[in-house]
Formats: sequence, structure tokens, C-alpha cells
Amino acid sequence: MKKLVRTARPAAVLLAARRLGGWLRHRYRRAAAGPADAGMSTAEYAIGTVAACAFAAVLYKVVTSDTVSGALSEMLDRALHAV
Repeated sequence: MKKLVRTARPAAVLLAARRLGGWLRHRYRRAAAGPADAGMSTAEYAIGTVAACAFAAVLYKVVTSDTVSGALSEMLDRALHAV
């Protein structure tokens, strides 16, 4: 019966195998965990869009009110007639 002789592997090969194993474990854990912000960006964009529309509506109401409209036209008249 023949006896199996175990050969010594160079240290560089062992180090490369260890690094590859660590890298594979890291990639597997990241893939298994899933994305960090699943679905959050769409909700944030929707809330930002609604807030921007609400701000635009309030600003439109303020600018088209009689008080602000009168003040702007008076300021424009004074600027044009100052010369």
C-alpha cells in the first residue's frame, strides 16, 4: 500500500486562498442582506414633489393677493417715475 505524502504549499498560495475566501464570504453576506435603502428613494422623491407643489401654491396665492399685488405695482410705479 502506498502512503500519501502531503506536500507543503507555498505561503503565497495559502495567503491568496485565505484572501479569496474572505472576499467571497464578504460578497455573499452583502448579497444576502439585500439593498440598504430598499424603496426609500421613491418615497422621498414623492414627499419632496408634494412639498414643492404645496410651496408653489402658497407662493402663488401670496403673490396674487391684492395686498402684495398693490405693493408690487406701487413699487414699480415709483421706480419708473423716479427718473
